[in-house]
Amino acid sequence: MGIFSVFSNKKQKENLDKGLEKTRKSVFSKLSKAIVGKSKVDDEVLDNLEEALVTSDVGVQTTLKIIERIEERVSRDKYLGADELNQMLREEIEFLFTENNTQDGTDFELPEDKKPYVIMVVGVNGVGKTTTIGKLAHNFKRVGKSVLLGAADTFRAAAVDQLTIWAERVDVPIVSQGMGADPASVAFDTLKSAVSQGSDVVIIDTAGRLHNKINLMNELSKIRRVMEKIIPDAPHETLLILDASTGQNAIEQARQFIAATDVNAIALTKLDGTAKGGVVIGISDQFKIPVKYIGVGEQKGDLQVFSKKEFVETLFHAE
Repeated sequence: MGIFSVFSNKKQKENLDKGLEKTRKSVFSKLSKAIVGKSKVDDEVLDNLEEALVTSDVGVQTTLKIIERIEERVSRDKYLGADELNQMLREEIEFLFTENNTQDGTDFELPEDKKPYVIMVVGVNGVGKTTTIGKLAHNFKRVGKSVLLGAADTFRAAAVDQLTIWAERVDVPIVSQGMGADPASVAFDTLKSAVSQGSDVVIIDTAGRLHNKINLMNELSKIRRVMEKIIPDAPHETLLILDASTGQNAIEQARQFIAATDVNAIALTKLDGTAKGGVVIGISDQFKIPVKYIGVGEQKGDLQVFSKKEFVETLFHAE
């Protein structure tokens, strides 16, 4: 395990613990109310548990799946009491992540057989997309990778400017043609430069418009086609950025972007500022796409590779 593994040092564990504090307190409060005065897990407890999970933004569909599995276990194993219920919940939530191919996090590693490794980043404006790109670049650079950014969100001058600021802040090069340029042209030039420079990883920003799904689909498809002219299997990763603090709205955004392009990884931002962290569970379960990164703070190092084990342990860690 490398020295920058997300969970290899105490500081990062503390950051995760602090980042999930609001969600953890909210979940524990609701779970406590669900089982107060009860000596065993009965129908009333399960009804209360269902309400607690739904109001924690886990989502109705995922909540019903969890409740059904717990009902089966209660009838089979005759579990009693709050401690046993908490343990069952932990196990079932971790199992959901496993089912949906979310793995325990490792370092900010890249496949050795893909150089440059191309990441196309998608997501609506305001979710922390550009900030996440900057943090990704910082973390890849810290583990010794050379990074090149591409400013293909050319519909807003602020997007290009913000990514340029991040490039300067983390000291990585950027390819930009300014506002109004053809996004596919920017992506093409970025990959061409990456190949000539021998870059390890390329991160391409894209526009976050959702008002017309057909236009969004066409634009992202065009970017993919021009990338393939340089690197046949690019992009290797299409990373969807979602704001965890928006709860169920994040699920609707995910649904639209997944319909528009081949998303194969998810990053959830702003977990430190919300009690709606349960949405991580619902998003992973509903879309069967791995949660790869989570944002738990404002600093460059506060983007963490997601670990289902550490997430669940932190979520259910009593004060």
